Amino acid sequence: MTDSLDAKLDAARDALAERDGVVVAFSGGVDSSVVAALARDALGDDAVACTARSETLPAEELDDATRVAEEIGIRHETVTFSELDNPDFVANDDDRCYHCRTMRLGKMYDVARDLGYQTVCDGTNASDPGEGHRPGLRAVEELEVFSPLLAHDLSKDEVREAADRYDLSVADKPSMACLSSRIPTGLEVTEEKLSRVEKAERLLRTWGFSQFRVRDHDGLARIEVSPDELDSALDREFARAAREHLTDAGFDHVTLDLHGYRTGSVSPESETDAPDLDQEYPVRED
Repeated sequence: MTDSLDAKLDAARDALAERDGVVVAFSGGVDSSVVAALARDALGDDAVACTARSETLPAEELDDATRVAEEIGIRHETVTFSELDNPDFVANDDDRCYHCRTMRLGKMYDVARDLGYQTVCDGTNASDPGEGHRPGLRAVEELEVFSPLLAHDLSKDEVREAADRYDLSVADKPSMACLSSRIPTGLEVTEEKLSRVEKAERLLRTWGFSQFRVRDHDGLARIEVSPDELDSALDREFARAAREHLTDAGFDHVTLDLHGYRTGSVSPESETDAPDLDQEYPVRED
């Protein structure tokens, strides 16, 4: 795979070098970080990473994005907006991620125009289109966003290998989706729900869990952790602390999902993991 990956990365750099300048929709996840590194190689100071700040982006993710941009050596900008201003997003139907991505990428184009650039890039990779219901990809196509990883057939595994070659600290980072993905489809997205999910997940991160979600079922917290961390979650002391702290965060009830962490567990049956929020934000759409 080494020779093939070298050729793909070279082709992606060459394609980026043909642009006058690019704005990379940058979540700080592995996909967008590799695109940012490739863009920096190809265009130097004419490559800009941009992170969209909103209620659905955990503060820790913004901190990570800032840190990784420094690792890469790429200029990093942020823009602020609110998905909650869009009633279609708040309604949280099957196309929530489409509405979110359309708004976020629109902000990226605003930054690009201010810089005199025509190109916005994102971290969509070659594995993404085959992973179930991905409404966010429709926004990428409609807005004519350039996806160099997809265009040059870099799979998810190849992107992680590329991140490792660049010695990026996020090479092994688990996928992360925007906070709205914790709210079951059909239940309205509100600032209150996003806030208590963020507080709850910050606690799990502090307690040492690496792959997890806290799903918000209208006030009932359903904790999902990866199967290899389930023993830690079944500890009686953790159960007591989780109940106490998540109640303080605003939840009425706290439960542990014995199935463990599953992507898309509050989404339509046809939807699977999506988010880089790596969109990004995704961020990813799970």
